[in-house]
Amino acid sequence: MAQETQSRLRVRYAETDQMGVVYHANYLVWCEIGRTDFIRESGRSYAELERDGVRLAVSDAALRFHASARYDDPILVTSRLVDVRSRSMRFAYRIHHADRDVLLVSASTSLISLSSDGRLVSMPADVRSFLSDAVSAEFTDAR
Repeated sequence: MAQETQSRLRVRYAETDQMGVVYHANYLVWCEIGRTDFIRESGRSYAELERDGVRLAVSDAALRFHASARYDDPILVTSRLVDVRSRSMRFAYRIHHADRDVLLVSASTSLISLSSDGRLVSMPADVRSFLSDAVSAEFTDAR
């Protein structure tokens, strides 16, 4: 099981403002990329979970900005699943400039399990078990 995954990307022009600095909301998109890669590397894809009736919605997001990314920077998103409960889970992320190992953003997202009609529901036991096996300690340093 994945305890931590790393997703690599490069800042696209469309992700920046007029000054060439990444617009803050794009870091949430990068967290989604990291979260999706984490689940896939743990053995199932988001698409498989959805086909099995599991709908995950972000219920909380927190970002702390440490430095700015700019157009064409190589980015490394490190993702960890830090908590799984019957109806929710929490991920932690570190987003670095890949070449300089500079921390750009530390973030977390909480997700809830929803039924197809949008009601809060428990995750199926097999899904919760598969995710619980991938839980690791939260990031402890802010490098």
